[in-house]
Amino acid sequence: MKFALLASGSKGNCCLIKAGETQIIIDCGTTRRYLNDCFARLHYQYQKADALLVTHTHKDHVSQLKMFESLPAFSCAKLERNNAHSLRPYDQIRIKDLNITILPMSHDCEGTVGFVLEGEFGKMVYVTDTGYIRQDVMPYLVNANYYVFESNHDIEMLMQTSRPVFVKQRIINDYGHLCNEDSAHVLTQVIGDKTKEIVLAHISQEGNHRQLAVDTLMKELKRKDLPSNQLRIHAAEQFGIHVGGDQR
Repeated sequence: MKFALLASGSKGNCCLIKAGETQIIIDCGTTRRYLNDCFARLHYQYQKADALLVTHTHKDHVSQLKMFESLPAFSCAKLERNNAHSLRPYDQIRIKDLNITILPMSHDCEGTVGFVLEGEFGKMVYVTDTGYIRQDVMPYLVNANYYVFESNHDIEMLMQTSRPVFVKQRIINDYGHLCNEDSAHVLTQVIGDKTKEIVLAHISQEGNHRQLAVDTLMKELKRKDLPSNQLRIHAAEQFGIHVGGDQR
C-alpha cells in the first residue's frame, strides 16, 4: 500500500491511496490548478481512480467535487451528485482490493467520518477533523501499518493567536480539532508492532508548528517507553506532496 498526501489543513485536503490495482482518493479540497499540478508531478491519472471518499462537506475537503464527478463518491454527508453513495458510521464497504470501514468523528459538520482501509497490502487509518476519538472507535484504529492522523494545534499557541475567542473555542471543543497532546495520547494507545509510518495531519499554520507536533508525539512515545526508532514520523505541510507507505 502506498499513499500520497497532497494537501492537509484548513486551506485544502486531498490524499491518494494505491493498494494493488485499487486507487482511492480521499477528499478533494484546495484548487483545481494545485491538484492538477500534483497529479502531473506524480504522473497520476485521477480519472482512473476507483472511488472518491469524502470525510465531510466543509469547503476545504470538497471544493473540487465537480472535478471528480466521473468517480463514484462515498460519504455520510449528502452530496449533490448522481453517483453518490450514502454511508452510515460503522458501515463496511469493499472497493476492489480494499475493505473500508467508516468511523464516526466528532466535528461541527454533520456526517464527518474517518476511514480504515485494509486488505492484503496492509492497513491504513485516515483521521482528520475531530475534537476527540470516541472509545468505541479506538479498537478499529489498533496496529495499522500507516496512520494519517490529525494533530491540529498546540493549545498555548492557539490561544496566543489573534483569532476571535469564539473561533478558538470552536477549535478546542469536542466538535473541533485534536490538539497535539490528544493526538499523541491516542496514537500511543493504538500503534503496534506492525506500525511503520505516522503522518501528523491538518496542522494549523497559526496555532502550531510542524516540528512541535512531531516533538509532542516523540515525547509521549518516550514517556510510555514505546520504540520510535523504527517509525517514520512526518508532519504534513498544508501544500506539499508527501509520498508514504510501502517503500519498495
